[in-house]
Amino acid sequence: MVAPSNSSAVAVYCAASLGKQNAFQLAALSLGHALAEAKRPLVYGGGNMGLMGVVSGAVIEEGGQVTGIIPYAIQAAGGEKDKGNGVVKTESVAGVLNEDRRRHIVVDSMHERKIEMAKRAGAFVGLPGGYGTFEEILEVIAWNQINIHNKPVILLNVLSYYSPLRDLIRNGVREGFIQPHNEKLCVFVDGPKDHKDHESFNWGQAAIDAIAAWQYDQIRSLPFHWTKDTDTSAKPNGKSDIKGMSGIVGGLYGLKMTNTWLKRVWHACFRSC
Repeated sequence: MVAPSNSSAVAVYCAASLGKQNAFQLAALSLGHALAEAKRPLVYGGGNMGLMGVVSGAVIEEGGQVTGIIPYAIQAAGGEKDKGNGVVKTESVAGVLNEDRRRHIVVDSMHERKIEMAKRAGAFVGLPGGYGTFEEILEVIAWNQINIHNKPVILLNVLSYYSPLRDLIRNGVREGFIQPHNEKLCVFVDGPKDHKDHESFNWGQAAIDAIAAWQYDQIRSLPFHWTKDTDTSAKPNGKSDIKGMSGIVGGLYGLKMTNTWLKRVWHACFRSC
């Protein structure tokens, strides 16, 4: 099993839209404030739109550290676009959206964005979002399963938003596509039973508590050894250790480099067959 991460940073996956419910926006605000209070740096997808803008602005508002990872194509087009039709519900949310002290790292592709976010983070939190959020969450869950990393994946189930995903996972267990013990590869934080209380619930502290309660030694990953079972999180200077292709490829960059190598082998085989 790969070693637990020593990074205190948290990658947050969420929408570039605000959503229609005030509880979604306030949950993002709560999470941002809690991360800053816990001195946990935020890693997110960049920009100041939607829930992404709320959580990042809230961290900065409380003096926390924020790093946004954004692909060049999205930056060149003016940043993330609101893919929904939500509106700002409160003045506190409007205030953090206007925060302009966000730091960004520009990368070449969406794949690089995900690798850069994952290697910097010691844990992942999912707020409500759309297709991109779903894909990012499921990928880091799968990476727990195949021993790329051993990191908490916490889903904030605001207004039961992620209950259909939990049902899907449980159906996968029932139908024999997911091992029963792998239902624990992500943790759902449900909040109060009465949805009326979800706007005032401290989702941020609940996320911090769930990260702290993650049982690293209970994760039963598949026996794949990508990085000699070392922590894949970035070093303090933001770079992973990468040795030559003839030696050990360290960190999550190994995945990208291995993928490139496999493509070359496939094309060579295709041409010779």
